Amino acid sequence: MNNENIKRSLSGKVVNKKMNKTVTILIERRLKHSLYEKFITRSKKYQVHDEENNSEIGDIVLIEECRPISKTKNWKVKELIAKKKND
Repeated sequence: MNNENIKRSLSGKVVNKKMNKTVTILIERRLKHSLYEKFITRSKKYQVHDEENNSEIGDIVLIEECRPISKTKNWKVKELIAKKKND
C-alpha cells in the first residue's frame, strides 16, 4: 500500500492582506436546500500563510492544508491562480 500524504486543497479569493505573511481567503460554495430546492451560497473565511507575500486583495489562490502554523493558521498558499482584474 502506498502511504502518500494527501492534503486537502481549496481555491478562494483574497479579501484581507493587513498582516505580515498572512492573508484571509473567502471560500464560497453553493448547495441546494433539501426542502425548498433553492440554491444557497455558503461562505467561510480562512487565515492562510503566505510566505512570500505575493497575494493581493482580489486574487484567486489555491490553498492546501498544512501543519498548524499558529492558533488560526492551518492552511498555506500553494499557487496563485489568477490576478485581480483591473477595470
